[in-house]
Amino acid sequence: MPEYLAPGVYIEEVSYRSKSIEGVGTTTTGFVGPTRFGPVNLEPDVITSLAEFERVYGDRQQFSFADGGGKKMHNYVWHAARAFFEEGGKRLYISRTFNAIQPDPDLPNFDDGRADAYLTPTGVSQSQPSSGNYLRISARFPGTAGRMRVWLTLRIGQSILGKIEIEENGVKTEIPTVGGLVEGDIVLIGNATVTSPPTSPPIPTDYDFFQARIERDSLTGEPLWRFDNINTASPREVINLENLSVDELDEIRIINLAVTTLAIEDPDAVQNTWDGLALEPTHKSFGTPDSVFAKFAEEPASISDARRLPIVIENNGLTTGADFLTFLFALPNNTLRNQLLSNKSTDSDRSIEMLLDGGNDGNRPTAREYEGTAEDDEPYKTGLKSFEDIEDIAIVAAPGSTFGYSNGYSKQAPTIINLLISHAERMRYRIAVIDSGDGQTIADVRAMKAKIDSKYAAFYYPWVRVLDPVTQQEIVLPPSGFVTGIYARNDVERAVYKAPANEVVRLAIGFEKTLNKAQQEVLNPEGINCFRFFEGRGFRLWGARTTSSDPEWKYVNLRRYFAYIERSIDRGTQWAVFEPNGDALWANVRQTIQDFLYNEWVSGALLGEKPEKAYFVKCDRSTMTQNDLDNGRLICLVGMAVVKPAEFVIFRIGQWTADRKV
Repeated sequence: MPEYLAPGVYIEEVSYRSKSIEGVGTTTTGFVGPTRFGPVNLEPDVITSLAEFERVYGDRQQFSFADGGGKKMHNYVWHAARAFFEEGGKRLYISRTFNAIQPDPDLPNFDDGRADAYLTPTGVSQSQPSSGNYLRISARFPGTAGRMRVWLTLRIGQSILGKIEIEENGVKTEIPTVGGLVEGDIVLIGNATVTSPPTSPPIPTDYDFFQARIERDSLTGEPLWRFDNINTASPREVINLENLSVDELDEIRIINLAVTTLAIEDPDAVQNTWDGLALEPTHKSFGTPDSVFAKFAEEPASISDARRLPIVIENNGLTTGADFLTFLFALPNNTLRNQLLSNKSTDSDRSIEMLLDGGNDGNRPTAREYEGTAEDDEPYKTGLKSFEDIEDIAIVAAPGSTFGYSNGYSKQAPTIINLLISHAERMRYRIAVIDSGDGQTIADVRAMKAKIDSKYAAFYYPWVRVLDPVTQQEIVLPPSGFVTGIYARNDVERAVYKAPANEVVRLAIGFEKTLNKAQQEVLNPEGINCFRFFEGRGFRLWGARTTSSDPEWKYVNLRRYFAYIERSIDRGTQWAVFEPNGDALWANVRQTIQDFLYNEWVSGALLGEKPEKAYFVKCDRSTMTQNDLDNGRLICLVGMAVVKPAEFVIFRIGQWTADRKV
């Protein structure tokens, strides 16, 4: 209660209405599986387009797994992401799995398989030097897509030298000043003295390279710019800014580095360039590190950079920007210094090119990689475990995990399916979309489905035939990418309570096996959802059952709708925790849920011509004992009459006479 201690007028805000519940999203999907590139050990970030998927997780090209016997394998996760967005999906999370060929015991499993190169005093090398200064440039993530060309390009900015006019004792004087200069910057100074101490006015000389630093005036404490010549031995020759003659000095220009990458495995790859990077390792702007080494660090400051920057640049022994530039100038067979001093040089003249090689796709991921890790002593999670902290996900799938189910992968695939289902059951508000195996007969798929029984999973058969944009050949793909996109399209265009079936498969040009009605009559009762072709109606998803043997949870839309209701109420009633557990709270909770369910009834999700026939909400002394109250429990009972799909539409037709009345 507020305190009223002094006479006066007091205004208070009060609420006269119940809290509202907002429906949660039901279309966000999570895929787990191998990709050509991208993070293995970072929390997944939402992907909203195929182009964004490719920027983070690599291109569409096929895999070359070391244990694949020399055969390439389709990039099923990329194909699933493409199908998901084409069929109507909007939000997607990816958890990349990687199985290293020869894991280093001193490094995480995913460090093996990264392409790299070393820039040494003798040039570019693929092997690490035993001593001396060098740079290691490596792909940030493992995979053959990490093979790329990298260019380090020195660039020179516009002159930053200016002047200001001051008046002292009636005498006006022009003094030099610089704008946009940061301590540690490497600069090119022209027509300035390089003697120490500098003469005044300076004697014009050739251009040379300096590193900027700040001293403090011993009397006033004012900052004073000093420029150390990087081409002279210690002690460095110094130029003082205040001793320069503005009229005789040509320019002071900052030198930065640009990094350009180009993936060589993808024929459609485009160059990416990051410009304006400082050479000084400790360089900061507005307190933020912005050197090339900070930008491309193993653990950059931004989590966005950690996901999207394709390379890592590691510095060994180059402690200052002056050391770095001197190291670059000393590389054999290059003319970087002369090109920087030339007005006619281009970016290619001022660049060092390297080829990152040695990356590989590892072995095909096993159930261990799909399950993932969540060790207490590690700052990251992998595999399915990385999805446990993302509440938005409502659908999970593992595209391609059932490839070879009946041929060599028969032990891994069933385990991965069980892991996917157990994840959905553990997270409660999710459903697992399970793929059948490729090349399966009716008997094969029935035997596969017979091992699965869960109300949190749906099973789909057969695989979908599409035109492969990589090989320009027809290939078959697992159903999950198409199904999850159809789920999303169905929810957006209709509603989550509508069965996600009788929907067109947009990308399909056929199915691996063309099923007829008699064959589906065998499969449908067993919870195997089928794709069918109908003359004049195209390729359609023609089934909406879960894998559960419990008739109460027979339909996919029923399971997903209850997950939607439960999670919406869960999130929308968090305010009630620790409130006084009495009649006022019970009434508020009842009204909150009733208002939410009334909207669901109005939208057509619940049966009943009146609200009281469609749902009930009870929260009073009849639902709680004194023991419940003593232990801080509020118990609310909610019942709903949910609309089920018209799976069998039956018309009974008979003969009728003209004079007979109905």
